[in-house]
Amino acid sequence: MEAARPDILVVAAYGLILPQWALEMPRHGCINIHASLLPRWRGAAPIHRAIEAGDSETGVTLMQMDTGLDTGDILRAERLAIAPHDTTASLHDRLAALGAQMVVQALRDLTSGPLERTPQPQVGVTYAKKISKTESQIDWSQSAQTIERCVRALTPAPGACTLLNGEILKVLECEIDSNLSNENKREGRILLVNDVGISVACGSGALRLTRLQRAGGKPLPVRDFLRGFALEPGMELGCAAPSGTPP
Repeated sequence: MEAARPDILVVAAYGLILPQWALEMPRHGCINIHASLLPRWRGAAPIHRAIEAGDSETGVTLMQMDTGLDTGDILRAERLAIAPHDTTASLHDRLAALGAQMVVQALRDLTSGPLERTPQPQVGVTYAKKISKTESQIDWSQSAQTIERCVRALTPAPGACTLLNGEILKVLECEIDSNLSNENKREGRILLVNDVGISVACGSGALRLTRLQRAGGKPLPVRDFLRGFALEPGMELGCAAPSGTPP
């Protein structure tokens, strides 16, 4: 970097805070492409946390970097709606395309003069903490809506999983089953099994699992999954053991 003496640095998805010497080296400083509408979801996992929280929109912020954690001045910001079935994978790809367009245009505009900088608001600050593997374990005491969002947020990695008779099952796709409710049944109990899905009682409501994966197996739609794994109403799904690793 010192030999190159860059005019500007563009930073994306970098997991460390740049030291002061790196921030000051480029003539125009460092621009960060951040996948949220700052100051909401500063930190390591803004896409995951936006889906998990049920946000209706997110976006990309171009930020002039400083020594803080995503605290620099805003240069540009564009909004993007979060679709009802978005996963972290699908939303990431759309945000990446948007961010690329924005930063290319910003660099073009920079040739005509400094970019306008706006300090971040002091209200609305939230932090998107790093995703841990322990979060992959589905807690069936939560509502069907909460679990459905968590499954989408954890797709593709680390993935949401549950335990059945000692075996870890990875839940890749699911949807809320509005035709069923918990009805005071035990959380995690299978209520209905058919080619459409496997409906499971949650803390409130029921969730229909539509795509699953066994350890060492392939991701399968529920129709194909049931051919090699017999499931029946009354069986109970539980949290995977803490030492368990999703397939």
